[in-house]
Amino acid sequence: MQIEENYTQWCKQATEDSDIAAELTAVKNQPEEITDRFYRDLAFGTGGLRGVIGAGTNRMNIYTVRRATRGIAKWLCRQENPSAAISYDSRIKSRRFAEEAARTFAACGVTAYLYPQLMPTPALSFAVRELHCSAGVMVTASHNPAKYNGYKVYGPDGCQITTKAAEEITACIESIGYFDSLPENSEAKVLEIPKNVPEDFYKAVLAQRLEKKAPAHLKIVYTPLNGTGLIPVTTVLKRAGYEDITVVPSQEKPDGNFPTCPFPNPEIPEALAEGLKLCRQTDADLLLATDPDCDRMGIAVHVGNGYKLLSGNEVGALLLDYVCRRRKAEGTMPEKPVAVKTIVTTELAAKIAAHYGVEIRNVLTGFKFIGEQIGLLEKAGEVNRYIFGFEESYGYLSGSHVRDKDAVNACLLLCDMAADYKAQGKSLDDGIEALYKAYGYYRNSLDSFTFEGESGFHIMQNLMSYLRENPPKELCGHKVTLVKDYLHVDGKPVQFPSLPSSDVLQFMMDDDTCLTVRPSGTEPKVKLYCAAVAKTEADADAACDEYRKAVSKIIENFGKGQK
Repeated sequence: MQIEENYTQWCKQATEDSDIAAELTAVKNQPEEITDRFYRDLAFGTGGLRGVIGAGTNRMNIYTVRRATRGIAKWLCRQENPSAAISYDSRIKSRRFAEEAARTFAACGVTAYLYPQLMPTPALSFAVRELHCSAGVMVTASHNPAKYNGYKVYGPDGCQITTKAAEEITACIESIGYFDSLPENSEAKVLEIPKNVPEDFYKAVLAQRLEKKAPAHLKIVYTPLNGTGLIPVTTVLKRAGYEDITVVPSQEKPDGNFPTCPFPNPEIPEALAEGLKLCRQTDADLLLATDPDCDRMGIAVHVGNGYKLLSGNEVGALLLDYVCRRRKAEGTMPEKPVAVKTIVTTELAAKIAAHYGVEIRNVLTGFKFIGEQIGLLEKAGEVNRYIFGFEESYGYLSGSHVRDKDAVNACLLLCDMAADYKAQGKSLDDGIEALYKAYGYYRNSLDSFTFEGESGFHIMQNLMSYLRENPPKELCGHKVTLVKDYLHVDGKPVQFPSLPSSDVLQFMMDDDTCLTVRPSGTEPKVKLYCAAVAKTEADADAACDEYRKAVSKIIENFGKGQK
């Protein structure tokens, strides 16, 4: 069998990393463990690579990193003088993987620019454009647990690569063996990213401000969740006039084990627990949290005697309203302004945009599609029309200085907005309540269903096929009025030609609820998004909960039936 042959080959040749060699020996008499490591190559897509750190073709290790890098280099070497910028976060082996990628690029004739210290994902996107590189690589697994690492790939525009580019790179990768010798005598080099680039990034973030100074004093607690955000976020906030910043001590230093936060994801309450303790001790106005690669931001606000966590949809809606309101007040709103959101992001944004005369553009899930819209505006000579973009998964961007979500930018924008509300004697909770009263109570939820291993991979594929062939006609006493399928099915074109093909299904209900089901592109999960709206908060909550339970039951029962 191919699995056994691959395992034997790795036992003989994967000797450079002692951790890999030890793991291969440890699973010698465990066929299921061997199969899980070798039943497939770690999938490469528009998000690059992401997987559990360890031995095998289905794991993140120096050999999968080298192979992917050689494939990218082969793809890049079709052009003259190719170059790539590289950054990395605090995760286990991130520095090693970044160095391997840089060395491999150089050996293959691609000049590599490597940040000498860990830096956030948005700083990598910035460096690609600043240094006029052909590509970029960010070694990170974003907000995944500590056992994961990953490898995001960017094009020359600073966006994560397109589907077409990912397919072409995949073909190049598949022509390369895991243990093929690297070329020799290349003139390309590994260079440090110049010191002015991080400084220019900070200046670019500060240039997006809508306030000339902090409108009111804020007492801030901040946690980088043991990731890359500490220096960039505190540097920018202090330059903007926010001096009263307390960093959570147990989560301050980079640490890929995330000892106090097993899931370093600012979307989940557990990740903010340490920060909330400190907020109560210091009577802070605001808690800010950024994920390990500092492209997502979560917050909690002071409400009464406690603190309230706001969702990504709520923060995005507030920020969009703030950007529009301040631009109107300052006379900086461009002609034909554009805001961008994903198809699973709250429709409250569309209501806000319409109020201010802003065009709202819907794109597929993934911030690269928001970055793509900025690029299209830039090509048309209209990049100034872009004013804000966000996704429900806590990603925001108010400028065109980068082409990915930017938590450094988001932290500054959020503090300026909170200070603006405080100067009016209001909180951000007051702000979101005012939006709900004006436009309706929107409730959005996300449920994830995990399907691990080879069997889980097939279950997810079968589930999506089942839902396509047997879409529900009624849920919770309401009719399904429309099924939106964003994938090419049976050779027929997708229903939405303005968007790329994607494995996503949406069920539109007769009460304006929208239910979205899609497999994750980076994790072994199927995701269910519910978006409900009602005239009261209680009704919106009840509708959302009822629909979640109904669709969750369908997914869970299907999974049980496949085992």
